[in-house]
Amino acid sequence: MATNIHVEKTGTENTGAVLRKFTQRMRSSGIVQKMRKVRYRSRPLSPSTRRKEALRKIERREDFEQLIKEGKLSESLRGKRVKWRK
Repeated sequence: MATNIHVEKTGTENTGAVLRKFTQRMRSSGIVQKMRKVRYRSRPLSPSTRRKEALRKIERREDFEQLIKEGKLSESLRGKRVKWRK
């Protein structure tokens, strides 16, 4: 995956211009996008982890509905993102 980008200073070109030229070549080659994909890639969750998360979500939803039935939370909170505790 090694890609070399070669930029030379020509004539009276200043350092800023050479740096801009280098940056432009980096963008056009797509190296930055490839490296970001590698760096920020999220690993797929295992089936057991997905199952645990799904069960936890179902349990929290049931608890929320029970609190609404008991009158401890108002009906207007339904569908909104709210931090609540038991």
